Amino acid sequence: MWDAAYFDELKDRRAKVAMGGGEDYIAKQHSREKLTARERVEALFDDGTFVEVNDMVTSRATDFDMEKKKKPGDGVVTGYGLVHGRTVFVASQDFTVGGGALGEAQGMKICNIMDKAMDMKAPMVFVNDSGGARIEEGIDSLAGYAGIFYRNTIASGVIPQISVILGPCAGGACYSPAIADFIFMTEKNAQMFITGPDVVRSVTGEEISSEDLGGAFVHNSKSGVAHFEYKDDLSCLNGVRELLGYLPQNNMDKSMVVPGREIDRSADLENIVPDNAKQSYDVKDVIHTFVDEGSFFEIQPHFAQNIVIGFARLEGKTIGIVANQSKVMAGSLEINASDKGARFIRFCDCFNIPILTLVDVPAFLPGSQQEHNGIIRHGAKLLYAYSEATVPKISVVMRKAYGGAYIAMNSKGLGADIVYAWPIAELAVMGAAGAVSIIGRKAIKNAEDPAAKKKELLEEYNTKFMNPYIAAEHGYVDEVIFPSETRSKIVSAFRMLETKKKVNPFKKHGNIPL
Repeated sequence: MWDAAYFDELKDRRAKVAMGGGEDYIAKQHSREKLTARERVEALFDDGTFVEVNDMVTSRATDFDMEKKKKPGDGVVTGYGLVHGRTVFVASQDFTVGGGALGEAQGMKICNIMDKAMDMKAPMVFVNDSGGARIEEGIDSLAGYAGIFYRNTIASGVIPQISVILGPCAGGACYSPAIADFIFMTEKNAQMFITGPDVVRSVTGEEISSEDLGGAFVHNSKSGVAHFEYKDDLSCLNGVRELLGYLPQNNMDKSMVVPGREIDRSADLENIVPDNAKQSYDVKDVIHTFVDEGSFFEIQPHFAQNIVIGFARLEGKTIGIVANQSKVMAGSLEINASDKGARFIRFCDCFNIPILTLVDVPAFLPGSQQEHNGIIRHGAKLLYAYSEATVPKISVVMRKAYGGAYIAMNSKGLGADIVYAWPIAELAVMGAAGAVSIIGRKAIKNAEDPAAKKKELLEEYNTKFMNPYIAAEHGYVDEVIFPSETRSKIVSAFRMLETKKKVNPFKKHGNIPL
């Protein structure tokens, strides 16, 4: 029989690991309405499936009285478990240990679990709650961040990477979430900024709070850095679980099939979308008529609201949806919408998720502000993303599809596999009024009755160009369909496209206009 001392020592060490920074620090964490690192891990994974890795790793630093501050685990909990029965890896920073500051050992632990995630080709979740680099460890802290950023980049497009900001995430630490695919934040405690309020104040004289500088509202609605905002830790982690249910394990896998109630309320579409192009509507109401009931999961709902992106299910299978939002800027494309759409399209293409595009777009938003801030460069990202994507791509032209914006929204020329159009669809260089004012200027000016001539030219232009049939005759629209056929046509087309195999020409990588 083994000496009981062996077992007692192991039990004692495990108990110390489980206590993190100790009871007082755990109480402080709870007083801020924050879960501990281990409580967060338990909330993320299926019950009883989490397995911790490197739990006893401890810092080797000795300067600045570090010997007195050392704790096993070194401020981060790493390991793996199951989410919806599938393997997921995690690194959850522990704010109760030195404010979760990252030193050499913590960096090593995070890099190690990232390597495991890549080896197993499974999603990686990062839970951020840290004061930043551990100053006492100097350059070793920065080397830890560099190793994480490098692995984030190499893993990009291979495995899904999700960052969850549940406390401070400051300075260089922000760049790991920035490289990840999705960022979740909580309303009260999450903060992301490169330089804190004190530095901003000293450099610019600007008085600003941490929340206004980089809180969840700012990053979800203004900067576009984050994708989701939740009230507290538990609801945020449940959101991560929900997102993982739509994603494949890796870029060679397919999303799991989740059977649900398959509804078809496409017959309601003619009551949702007015045939008057000047009247607005909510495109989310359109989406809900044909996707599996309750399956639409919107991404970045508060940012660039003139375009709607998100995941949904058809026949239990994940699709990505990109849609112009008529009720915001009339659905025009601008800088932020272009960035938002392009990155989502590229994510879907990385992970074999078919893309459905709902088109009702009048233009790229005009104006000097857009031009000076690079609408040409940003708009080109959307064109690039659709052109590069090799997954099944279907478009439904609901109403307006004008000019360069029509091209950018997954037109036939950019590689759309199937393009449908409703009978009220208008595919043209521009709206009738603008077109007639240009091409009919001389005729209107020289007419005996300019108003009557303008009306005549408008009717002629509308008859000839402002309908989907010319585009169908020329092969740019595959089929003009009744709105009531929308779900059945989309489902049929995606079934047909399931075996699509298209490979772009060999290259190291393209040069997207960043």
